[in-house]
Amino acid sequence: MRARVLVVDDEPSIRTVLKAHLSRDGHEVTTATDGADAVGMLGASPYDLVISDLKMPGLSGLELLAWCIREQPGLPVILITAHGTVDTAVEALKLGAQDFITKPFDLDELKQAVDKALRVERARRRNWLDDSMLGRDIGRFDLIGRTPSMQKVFSLVERVADSPTTVLLVGESGTGKELVARALHEQSSRKNAPFITVNCGAIPEALFESELFGHEKGAFTGAASAKPGKFELADGGTLFLDEIGELGRDLQVKLLRALQERTIDRVGGTRPIKVDVRVVSATNVDLQALVASGAFREDLYYRLAVVPIRLPPLRERRDDIPILVRHFVLRFNERLGKSVSVVDDAMMSRLTEWHWPGNIRELENTVERGVLLADGENMAEDVLPEVEPAPLAGSPALPPFEPGEIGLKDYVRVHTAKLERDLILRSLEQESGNVTRTARRLDISRKALQLKMKEYGLRDEVGE
Repeated sequence: MRARVLVVDDEPSIRTVLKAHLSRDGHEVTTATDGADAVGMLGASPYDLVISDLKMPGLSGLELLAWCIREQPGLPVILITAHGTVDTAVEALKLGAQDFITKPFDLDELKQAVDKALRVERARRRNWLDDSMLGRDIGRFDLIGRTPSMQKVFSLVERVADSPTTVLLVGESGTGKELVARALHEQSSRKNAPFITVNCGAIPEALFESELFGHEKGAFTGAASAKPGKFELADGGTLFLDEIGELGRDLQVKLLRALQERTIDRVGGTRPIKVDVRVVSATNVDLQALVASGAFREDLYYRLAVVPIRLPPLRERRDDIPILVRHFVLRFNERLGKSVSVVDDAMMSRLTEWHWPGNIRELENTVERGVLLADGENMAEDVLPEVEPAPLAGSPALPPFEPGEIGLKDYVRVHTAKLERDLILRSLEQESGNVTRTARRLDISRKALQLKMKEYGLRDEVGE
């Protein structure tokens, strides 16, 4: 069991002997002259084991042990003690030390203590892959999460799944909106009927009506035969409308009628078609702000958002990150033929502290790369995020609202549009006019950004 070992002792001869002996056993050994030196090394890089003298000037072995228990729980510490301080060493075991050896120490005894400590450490690290260590509350409906915000999502899914009520899923890209939509379908009496997905931002506006409602033969050039739309295909089941905020105003009217009347009209058709469809929609933008600006119909918003469910971003549910990492490691071990079983404390800390702008999707991709590039049981470290991107400059403050000078709706509409224009312009400048990167930065589709640029007259300003 090769490991990274930190030897801490103020006597150079002890450091030399221990390093030589442990290195012959294949371990990578680093030495520190005192407890303070060791704390700096432990904070800079991960270790599998610490072997420390008990009595040292400055930070003692007991104080170093207390630091390890507090800052790096689970890291095994073996203490070296003279005969006269065995009672203190026994007390250290009660405090959390893995073992102790006495001076002058026997090298075979040292080897046994090291091997035992590393076996315990390996077992502890593998426990995070063991289902029995997680309990039964890691998630529901094929969704993972223990945090209160996710428990609230699970509760809402359970309560509204088996009903015809429309549900609006709200959350940033990558938070799992489609998974929740599928959970709503699978937990309902419609589960044996179709689940049809439509990405409203990916279909050209000119073709969207035909895609959603279907068309008759000869309805337009190229319509060589009749074709059912997504509503008809989802009859009896669930229709998931993703990125609903991208829907044009004309189509919003037709969607509203389909929801109210439960009938659709094919393009070029002469008779309405009855459909029994449960609609679940999703958005990563503020639909209420779009309603205030006039870009989205208020009546359609309230029809879609009978039950709104907010999906929290990953940065708001950091306690779920370790079990999500475990889930993805197991998945990619099987898919890629790997055997990753170790994610050390330092690596997990970096994964937990990262702000994850791409949410669960970004975490999944990171773990996949880590498993794919792993050498043995350790997940590759060079795939982990390092530095957060520079934040956008602060948005300008709104001028005070003066009742009587302007109506509240007009005030919101005017200043929301101004703030949106300023934010888009600053983002374009920070991305050197690159529309694709700017859309990713703003978490909207490229098409939506281009429409906004056209609306606000920004194409000329950035040369596009």
